[in-house]
Amino acid sequence: LNAPLEALRSQIVGSAAVNLIGDRTVCRFEECTMGDLITDAMIWATAKEGTQIAFENGGGVRAGIQAGNVSLGNVLEVLPFGNTLATFELSGADVWAALENGVSRAENPANEGTGRFAQVAGLRYTWNPKLPAGSRLVSVEVKKPDGTYAPLDLKATYKVATNDFNRRGGDDYKVFAEKAINPYDFGPTLDKVVADYIA
Repeated sequence: LNAPLEALRSQIVGSAAVNLIGDRTVCRFEECTMGDLITDAMIWATAKEGTQIAFENGGGVRAGIQAGNVSLGNVLEVLPFGNTLATFELSGADVWAALENGVSRAENPANEGTGRFAQVAGLRYTWNPKLPAGSRLVSVEVKKPDGTYAPLDLKATYKVATNDFNRRGGDDYKVFAEKAINPYDFGPTLDKVVADYIA
């Protein structure tokens, strides 16, 4: 099977103008360009459903992509797990709780569980690593259709996308497992979503 698989892996899906950073020393502790691409692709793939916010755990980003041609094999190196795209609705208060979980271990690279750090699209947030876990968020703003940002409304309901691992509570995202409204965990695989987005 190696010959046909290699032909599949070498298929060019597009090109990158810059190096897409996917290193674990970055994506588990701060925003990274590979995380941005993955979460942008999630929103793009579910635009017809009105998705506003996307989450990808930094630990799910397993490689970067160098500037130049991007092959399907490159995408599979970044996302090797076969996770599917999951969509659901979530209250603003629970979005806040999810982000608190994401930064709960990110103050120290020696910590276990740093893979939960949230790469996001559709919102932006700031946090203070010196504050106690569970109280680290400083601000959360959601992107509006006109491209501007407004403070997260804790009482509003948002349409969210993530991978099925996180949606079912992986990386301690219990809030997704317990509070998701109308979850659907059976979308296309993330590698296909990202490859299609690049194409």
